[in-house]
Amino acid sequence: MTTQISAFLIVKNEAERLPRTLKALHSLADEIVVVDSGSTDATVKIAESFGARVFVREWLGYGPQKRFAEEQCCHDWLLNVDADEVVTPELASEIRSTIEAQGVGAWRIRIRTVYPGDRKPRPLVSDYNVVRLYHRSVGRYRDDPLFDRVETNIRPGQLRSPIWHYSFVNWHGLLEKVNTYTSYYADTGRKRSRRWLRFRLLFELPFVFLKMYFFRLHCLGGWKGYLVSVTSAYMRLVLLAKILEGQHSELRRRTNE
Repeated sequence: MTTQISAFLIVKNEAERLPRTLKALHSLADEIVVVDSGSTDATVKIAESFGARVFVREWLGYGPQKRFAEEQCCHDWLLNVDADEVVTPELASEIRSTIEAQGVGAWRIRIRTVYPGDRKPRPLVSDYNVVRLYHRSVGRYRDDPLFDRVETNIRPGQLRSPIWHYSFVNWHGLLEKVNTYTSYYADTGRKRSRRWLRFRLLFELPFVFLKMYFFRLHCLGGWKGYLVSVTSAYMRLVLLAKILEGQHSELRRRTNE
């Protein structure tokens, strides 16, 4: 008997990118679960047109949304993808052969960014490597509003084929994403020492740039890789500034009470 897979996504206003994601999952997943957090575009209709089981739920953070999505899945093998990601035919084949050979397990998958205007990722460029395929008996998403990572009770394996990540449609969209993400993180994140944050301001931008450009090999992506690295570093700097701004406003409010 063929082992069955549930693929699940959390989404909001992803009508533009969602069809490509669901089309890639259609031949792999025996079930697709989509948890929407209040889309105002055609996201829900698109998901339903691909046969997905759609649930609408108030946004409570990345971890809580993905844990809810896990609970809606009917099968024990779970695959999580984002609405801006694509499972390639090579990865789909590897996933199918892997789970057929494993009773239980958890597997890391490399996530590789596709630059705007490109059809596929640049060779060797890799943004992160995380567990996305797992048996529900050995792993679950942590209940954290920001850091949505699967926690497992076994050591994960590694799949060779990556997920393609269409993180942003154009450079304008990247800047919008920076502002939206940093505001959410600053409002939701844990409180940090003001002294430590001020110290990080001095080094955050060059540190993140070097990590992205050299260690994650965006240096192989030409001018687009350079821009992604610079923007990532800028995003972290803006995040620190917003956290400090929020702490300053809170301190001033308390002082005036």
